[in-house]
Amino acid sequence: MPPLEHVVLCREAQVSTLQSLFGERHHFSFPSIFIYGHTASGKTYVTQTLLKTLELPHVFVNCVECVTLRLLLEQILNKLSYLNASEGCSTEIICETFNDFVRLFKQITTVESLKTQTVYIVLDKAEYLRDMEANLLPGFLRLQELTDRNVTVIFLSEIIWEKFRPNTGCFEPFVLYFPDYSIGNLQKILSHDHPPEYSADFYAAYINILLGVFYTVCRDLKELRHLAALNFPKYCEPVVKGEAGERDTRKLWRNIEPHLKKAMQTVYLREISSSQWEKLQKEDTDPGQLKGLSAYTHVELPYYSKFILIAAYLASYNPARTDKRFFLKHHGKIKKTNFLKKHEKTSNHLLGPKSFPLDRLLAILYSIVDSRVAPTANIFSQITSLVTLQLLSLVGHDDQLDGPKYKCTVSLDFIRAIARTVNFDIIKYLYDFL
Repeated sequence: MPPLEHVVLCREAQVSTLQSLFGERHHFSFPSIFIYGHTASGKTYVTQTLLKTLELPHVFVNCVECVTLRLLLEQILNKLSYLNASEGCSTEIICETFNDFVRLFKQITTVESLKTQTVYIVLDKAEYLRDMEANLLPGFLRLQELTDRNVTVIFLSEIIWEKFRPNTGCFEPFVLYFPDYSIGNLQKILSHDHPPEYSADFYAAYINILLGVFYTVCRDLKELRHLAALNFPKYCEPVVKGEAGERDTRKLWRNIEPHLKKAMQTVYLREISSSQWEKLQKEDTDPGQLKGLSAYTHVELPYYSKFILIAAYLASYNPARTDKRFFLKHHGKIKKTNFLKKHEKTSNHLLGPKSFPLDRLLAILYSIVDSRVAPTANIFSQITSLVTLQLLSLVGHDDQLDGPKYKCTVSLDFIRAIARTVNFDIIKYLYDFL
């Protein structure tokens, strides 16, 4: 197996610290280690690689998969029993409480192979432990003391230790921080993935271009690695066709630039599969033609729900005193100088949506809908559905006596797209656009 520095890049300080904490196989290690850092900062990879390379007995459990305490404890014990191959134990261990876990853990680790060296329990996504029983986290932190065995529990999390610490106090773990990768680190790690058919310098130049475009909006190593693999065939196209050499960076940049800009619109979204994206690149098609999350300027709603949402938007962004002008057919003459007060210079769209009562919403709805709409249970259920979809938000408590108040949470572009589907010119009814 290659040495650690060739396998784990740009994490030399963290690897050195962990190796110092692990010590010799037969030495008692630190009882608990808490490793934290942002997503894709190498926490899981470094820990797993280090334990596998040093061939240390360890159990790796992802807390996302363990929705109950029993699942978590049984998974640890069963994986631990499989470590001792000589016993050939195939029976599933049943464990319901942490007290049972301590007792069973002692039994499993009596075998010579696990008794003479440190056993490591790695709990990935450890933040989920906070939602389980109150005794679980303090128990894992001092498992070495409770079992009187040479065991170290390693917690991997994206949040800081202070968010874990119980109010009653607990044993403090050794805290190790994994900082985000710098642009130089990302360049080095991504360049390490270069395909064998191309030179390292050629792939490094491509990664440099990729980071120049994406680094400001995305620093997630996994996402950047995905983008690098996805767009590399397009970068190589002029070289494959014989239109440019590997060193002709200017021509290669001009070829890839528009495609990288298109890819930037869909970072993280996964609106289309990798195979669809590659097909689009070959056909030079605009990805906007495939409907995805960023392409959805409207959602499919029932006919009257669209008008309810439009009415809610108008009630949120128009002052109540302007309703007479906009929605009363025979409102008489209103002088523009009186209507537009000089001191009202701030746009209502900059101030954000205002809350409005239900009766005002219904009054605007009846005004803008051509046909007569009866205030039936169907209309009220559609309002509730819009709240559930988070297109409207309920302000205050459900049981308030003066009737519920709402706010419209959608953007101007969104509501214009909705209004277009029902042939309603919403701009004519907005106070800010007079």
